[in-house]
Amino acid sequence: MKVHLIRKETIEAFAEQNAQSRVSFDEWLIKLKYADWEVPADMKITFPPTDLFGKGSGRAIFDIGGNKYRMICKYAFGDKQVHLFVCWIGTHAEYNKLCNAGEQYSVSNY
Repeated sequence: MKVHLIRKETIEAFAEQNAQSRVSFDEWLIKLKYADWEVPADMKITFPPTDLFGKGSGRAIFDIGGNKYRMICKYAFGDKQVHLFVCWIGTHAEYNKLCNAGEQYSVSNY
């Protein structure tokens, strides 16, 4: 199924504020455009370093730019498409702080 990205403008705003990330996020968006996912594990085929959160969270953490950036997304598989909601974007160091605070399962900044 094709992927419907919700809040693409969030990614664009982050890349605009962090110019060094632009190429990495552009590459990620191009791959997503052609993604065809039937089950959550398919995300790892498109983006191999992706981690799927447990605890029934329906969340994935994407490593972007050689692990310089992290993006947490919530996903929902529908009948005709996959909905991917951007919940959080930051640097690897910012992500580590989020994890240390135990907020990676609940953060939703956008």
